[in-house]
Amino acid sequence: MICGAGFVLMVGASFASVPLYKAFCQVTGFDGTIRKAEVAPDKVLDRKLLIRFDANVRDLPWKFTAEQTTQNVRIGETGLAFFKVTNNGDKPITGRAVYNVVPESAGAYFQKLECFCFSDQTIPAGETIEFPVVYFVDPKFAEDFETKGKGEVTLSYTFYPSVEAERAERRADASTTNHPSALGVTAKAGL
Repeated sequence: MICGAGFVLMVGASFASVPLYKAFCQVTGFDGTIRKAEVAPDKVLDRKLLIRFDANVRDLPWKFTAEQTTQNVRIGETGLAFFKVTNNGDKPITGRAVYNVVPESAGAYFQKLECFCFSDQTIPAGETIEFPVVYFVDPKFAEDFETKGKGEVTLSYTFYPSVEAERAERRADASTTNHPSALGVTAKAGL
């Protein structure tokens, strides 16, 4: 019984590890993961930071760019950046942006109030959409011994095909394939 309980516990822990790690990173900013903020700080410092923006695409026929490659913002000040995405494909495509901050030690202090990366984005064929990012660097950045001497932070995004959208598309294809009319069988009313 002890071995069986241990086995069940280990299997459960392996399934829970990914969402727990993701939650840990979002709460602590570990590994450069940006946290979603509810409100901007009420304290703005005189010290400025150079914020760099990096935009990348993987496995999508999209063009993804930052309208500005850099911004100078004061620590604690709310910044606004815009990114453009163009779908060069022939059908609507859903993608998801993942993000990171360099240096990693700044991840705990770089927070976003609004971002396209919080959810999947569907871009119609041939369309260009502009997305805003509202962000700030927490004033505690200037007090942390690992970040207080840093003068620049890079916010990097990479768009990937949405895993959730691909799963939904596969389920839809499977239900169509398994439907009697898709198998060449016609249903007769009343039988």
